Amino acid sequence: MLATEWLFVMLGVTTASNINFPICTKNLVARLAVSPEEIAAAQSLRYRVFYEEMGANPSLEMQLLRSDFDRFDEICDHLLVICEDRADLPCGVVGTYRILRKRIAIENGGFYSSDEFDLTPLLDFKGEIMELGRSCVDPEYRNRPTMQLLWQAILYYVQLYKIEILFGCASFKGIKIENIKLPLSYLYHYHLAPIKLRPQAINGRFIELNRLPKDEINCSFAWKNLPPLIKGYLRLGGFVGDGAVVDQQFNTTDVSIIVKTDLITKRYFRHYERFANPSLD
Repeated sequence: MLATEWLFVMLGVTTASNINFPICTKNLVARLAVSPEEIAAAQSLRYRVFYEEMGANPSLEMQLLRSDFDRFDEICDHLLVICEDRADLPCGVVGTYRILRKRIAIENGGFYSSDEFDLTPLLDFKGEIMELGRSCVDPEYRNRPTMQLLWQAILYYVQLYKIEILFGCASFKGIKIENIKLPLSYLYHYHLAPIKLRPQAINGRFIELNRLPKDEINCSFAWKNLPPLIKGYLRLGGFVGDGAVVDQQFNTTDVSIIVKTDLITKRYFRHYERFANPSLD
């Protein structure tokens, strides 16, 4: 059985071909946005989570509109989880991921994370790749059913477009590097990506991950200090790129995450509910 097929079994789906948008369970629906209004609803959710809950710094226009947006929204696919019972929320959107495939990115000025990381190794990869970003879930829906739907939909998208690598930025809250030197060093010593797939923080923004010798790292304690989203990707067989970047707007320290889809197995996926943290942008 292929690695991705294990995931579909864990999700209660016999084969990938049985999955089609929309994916429904009870009052939740996962599908791609199909209108400007639905994209605006995702941007509204992102604003509530990133700026009002997590303390990011909005532009004046974002603040006035209560919306998180940038130029990439026009070229990305927007994956939504919609609660059909929530007429009080814009379009009922309670979860979202933003997806950008390589061909679309190349035709439109590159990937979002190229502002922080040199993605040359990934761009040189011969297979299909896609960037995941702007992940967030409404606080009331950070639970197993919502995350099931998000990842059912992502896996369908991976299967549909024959994606071989997922990547994006994942974040530590805060910009004081001294406070996170242990988990950063742990990532460097134990989860650094193979050189052929390893993005590197760009010149002028590069922050060294290797801040402690390997023999000084308490792996159990370091693991506990990783953000849930980063733990989730590591459980899926993920790696990190070389170096971190401070994002002043979001008040975060970002690392580059890379996941080869053929490394995803059922023993990682049973922990997917721990992805319920709005840390990836």
